[in-house]
Amino acid sequence: MTIEEHVPASLLDEASEALEELASVLAGGQTLNEALQQLAESASRVIPDAENVSVTVVGPDGASTAAATDEKVIAIDKDQYDAGNGPCLMAARIQRPVRATAEGGREKWPEFAAAAERAGVRTYLSAPIVVEDQVVGALNLYSSQESAFDPFDEALLRLFVTAASTSITGFRRYERSRRLVEHLQHALSSRAEIDQAKGVLMAAHGVDAEEAFARLVTESQQRNTKLRDVARNLLDSVRRP
Repeated sequence: MTIEEHVPASLLDEASEALEELASVLAGGQTLNEALQQLAESASRVIPDAENVSVTVVGPDGASTAAATDEKVIAIDKDQYDAGNGPCLMAARIQRPVRATAEGGREKWPEFAAAAERAGVRTYLSAPIVVEDQVVGALNLYSSQESAFDPFDEALLRLFVTAASTSITGFRRYERSRRLVEHLQHALSSRAEIDQAKGVLMAAHGVDAEEAFARLVTESQQRNTKLRDVARNLLDSVRRP
């Protein structure tokens, strides 16, 4: 018997609607943190046992929480980050979902277990977020019930992890495109200034474009200064009263 045969059709419909809503949000030009917050809220609403959800991101400076449905669960993940171990970090390390209980984690992850008990969390399920074969974080579910998170919950979690991966991939591509546009705009601006400086030298010294450019290059080399800065300084000197 499949998972779907154990689950009411209304719940599957709700999950489908939430994912469609999430897809429209991810395509709406939000910031990455806004998209991840929407993802966390959608997962909390759709996954039956998930009372709260957080999103962990792993960067050069370590792990941090980028989104959460309740402030009280952020401490659970922070204690894991500070200790350098816990189910969240383990899921990211082994690249597989990890289910843990506060009671069962006392010996293996004491910091996690203590923080979970303080927040009233009995069960925790974390799944890694992988982008381009690189683990970039984890999606974390919290429940006050020790029996929480069955195979259907995990299947839904995997869908939301895929959505998170898509969001992060899209944001990275957008950032790369934005930086490329900025570089091109800077290059075009520099080219315009160099052409203007060439024109000034041509008019002042009666030389052709090639000779004017050669003079700019020579000064750039002698002063160990970028060509665009040499051109800009020349133009500034001409404009100066």
